[in-house]
Amino acid sequence: MALVGLVRVSTAKQETQRQHDALDPICVKVFEEKVSGKLKVADRPGLTAALDYLRDGDMLAVQEVDRLGRNLLEGLIVLNDLFERGIAVKVLDGIAAGEHTERSLVLDMALALAEDRRRDISRKTRNGLEAARRRGHVGGRPRVIDDDKRAVILARREKGESIRVIARVLDVSVGTVHGVLAEEKAGASS
Repeated sequence: MALVGLVRVSTAKQETQRQHDALDPICVKVFEEKVSGKLKVADRPGLTAALDYLRDGDMLAVQEVDRLGRNLLEGLIVLNDLFERGIAVKVLDGIAAGEHTERSLVLDMALALAEDRRRDISRKTRNGLEAARRRGHVGGRPRVIDDDKRAVILARREKGESIRVIARVLDVSVGTVHGVLAEEKAGASS
């Protein structure tokens, strides 16, 4: 039986060291991904690689059960797939800490509570931003695109470069580049 680890964070800027510190010493191999747990399993390269590596009788280790999926449904899909293949799950921290060979109320509740916690954080953030807006303050993340970067995006796109290449060169997300191009298009059509 091999103990294989999975480390997941949602964005490239988040740190994985805490999870590696917990999993590296006890696992024969640790897979890492920096993608949203809301994605389907096929769109999660670290999880897919771990699933391909795992064999019947092996155990997948995660620091917390919500590393398997950001919402109840995705987490349950991953767990069901693992258990059907004869792969156990070891959760190091949280209410579902322990070794599991089948679904249980504790696992289901841990995933449901994690989803509820994320939903609550999102709601509180939206409420806080709305309250700030009512007071005349603009909240949210600071804009990552200044006038210089905007000019570079527009010039490179004009030359025919792909959105992905532009994003990589400027070290911004594809969505950020797309947003600048959409703003420019909307401004040009008005």
